[in-house]
Amino acid sequence: MAEFKPVKLSSPGHSDDGIAVEVLPYGLTIHKLLVQTDGRIHDIVIGPENPTDHVAQKYTNSIVGRYVNRVPVGTHSFERNGVRGDITALPNESPLVSLHGGPKGFDAVPWTLLTEKDALQLFSKAEAARIRAQPESSFAVFRLESPSGDQGYPGSLIVEVLVALISPDHQQKISENTPQNEVDNRVGSLALVYRAKLREANAVTPVNLTQHWGFNLEASLNKGPETLSVKHHTLTIQADKIAELDSDSLFTGRHVPLTPAHTHQAKPIGKDFPEKGYDDYYLFKDDLQSAVPTRIPLSSFNDDSDFVQDLLRSSDNPERGLRGPPAIELASERSGLKLLFDTNQRGTMFYSNALAKSSAGARKKIHGGSGVSGSGDAYDPHTAVFLELHHPLAAFLHTNEKAGEDTLLTSEELYHNYVRVDITSKQSPA
Repeated sequence: MAEFKPVKLSSPGHSDDGIAVEVLPYGLTIHKLLVQTDGRIHDIVIGPENPTDHVAQKYTNSIVGRYVNRVPVGTHSFERNGVRGDITALPNESPLVSLHGGPKGFDAVPWTLLTEKDALQLFSKAEAARIRAQPESSFAVFRLESPSGDQGYPGSLIVEVLVALISPDHQQKISENTPQNEVDNRVGSLALVYRAKLREANAVTPVNLTQHWGFNLEASLNKGPETLSVKHHTLTIQADKIAELDSDSLFTGRHVPLTPAHTHQAKPIGKDFPEKGYDDYYLFKDDLQSAVPTRIPLSSFNDDSDFVQDLLRSSDNPERGLRGPPAIELASERSGLKLLFDTNQRGTMFYSNALAKSSAGARKKIHGGSGVSGSGDAYDPHTAVFLELHHPLAAFLHTNEKAGEDTLLTSEELYHNYVRVDITSKQSPA
């Protein structure tokens, strides 16, 4: 089936280094994210070996939408810029909870891969020209049409997503006295740009998209349980609050100060590890909020508008994103790999794969699994760092979010969400 045929993109770095990605049109799923460095190939996302197994192994590196995370089941009314609407959230996680957009969200449908002949509808002429000036093998654009009433959400929504790989320009200049294993070499970058627009006039709908991807920077070392666990990874999240959740994991409308267990500043994930692991939304610090808009007025969006220029540039200094220090840094001393995340979203979920079961699903062969679903050697709990960068949870339901971000989109606006991951490596001590 075409939706399970991987779209393969690659971007060479320096010497033999580089990155590649395989994207499935089904659920816009990142099936593989390959990093070649230090004479080794790492696949840094978990998941099944067989693309079709993503149907059962849900939310493993797929997009989720129209609305990420949990919304209370039922009909909810909202208003933005004088336009009113309502949704009827459908149950799927439980009778009380609608998860990740509903029973058949964006993760469970085929997306259309656009060809060179297809006009990009949600990118300006300047942006389209810039995108298509990139090496042909380094990018792809996918489209989805979500009809009005889809999973109870109002308005006909068109979505286009750019997936692009960016090569570093040149090797980092280092001192002759610097040990090689202390050098962060730029391997490459991955940028995701999510665009959405309502077809109808005078309409409004909630939109909050993200990639539900799970990282493990050590699993490809294939050295047993120690390298399958992510507890030795170090994580930095530039946040000072987390979302308060009720007994159904629904957002109460309050963000509360971090506890020691939820303070991640280059701390090993296993330190102060909660009994049930991590499944929390972190609100980034106020001084980290991006100046890049998440909704662009259509009245000011024209042929010359260009919001992708910086995203597609090479990074001479991966320690700084488009707006300063990265929002998130994930690193492994064992593999020498480091990921630095930049985004215009206000926070991130961090989920440690706590509900995983080795008896269910499949584990990739490169991670030491058989690749066969149901064989009993899938991923155990806490074998991935899911970093889902998006706006606050169910913000359209909570009045205290109105001053900041209500996650609503009107017919007069263009949704613009970006995530960029810069990948660096050191000589592996493993």
